[in-house]
Amino acid sequence: MCPKNASYYGNRAATLMMLGRFREALGDAQQSVRLDDSFVRGHLREGKCHLSLGNAMAACRSFQRALELDHKNAQAQQEFKNANAVMEYEKIAETDFEKRDFRKVVFCMDRALEFAPACHRFKILKAECLAMLGRYPEAQSVASDILRMDSTNADALYVRGLCLYYEDCIEKAVQFFVQALRMAPDHEKACIACRNAKALKAKKEDGNKAFKEGNYKLAYELYTEALGIDPNNIKTNAKLYCNRGTVNSKLRKLDDAIEDCTNAVKLDDTYIKAYLRRAQWWDCSSPRLSL
Repeated sequence: MCPKNASYYGNRAATLMMLGRFREALGDAQQSVRLDDSFVRGHLREGKCHLSLGNAMAACRSFQRALELDHKNAQAQQEFKNANAVMEYEKIAETDFEKRDFRKVVFCMDRALEFAPACHRFKILKAECLAMLGRYPEAQSVASDILRMDSTNADALYVRGLCLYYEDCIEKAVQFFVQALRMAPDHEKACIACRNAKALKAKKEDGNKAFKEGNYKLAYELYTEALGIDPNNIKTNAKLYCNRGTVNSKLRKLDDAIEDCTNAVKLDDTYIKAYLRRAQWWDCSSPRLSL
């Protein structure tokens, strides 16, 4: 290969792009424009690689340079619009994530990924929001795809753990959070999730122990404390409400027991045990007719 020929690097970049190897292609595209700054196709390919990897601002700079060299270039004009659209989707998604409008974030990331199919950051944000929406299989699938390409991706490990955590598989979840923290010790979300998971598991186990020992007042307090750890963990909290309902029944507080089971099924409408216990306590609390 001729090391000083810009078009050779440009052609190899184009081939790598067709293979989906955008990071490698970016290196070749950048080398092509270093060798020849007037190489329009080189700037276009550089911008396309940046955009595919999710760096829309850098993509805009590349497309602007291409337009400076050829202001009528239709591809550069369209790609510049695409890059700006991605930046807008990012901005909207950031705002909506703070508002906890996770469906809107998923929508924005889907649109952005149409232009940035190799952007792990967009995929991870989408997966995290899918997990927050309870769409665990979809979130797991996205995270697993990333981990197949990069087994050390701390964000993907965090999302895998988050799905398990919200599905009440707390021990397995902790393993993923710990692994994420090994890869990125300052990963704030993994740190918080790991701490919550460990605290939730410990409080629930302490509550179960107190219940088995007949210390119902302590069990009630422990289950109540556990319910305050993470309101987002729907499945675990549903079980905690049901457990606390059982404690209330032992304390002869049937109305409170019924209310706890009602809260359990509000969180998880597939939770059969909570329905059965509520029906049982309704039956016990209903006045009997004298015949």
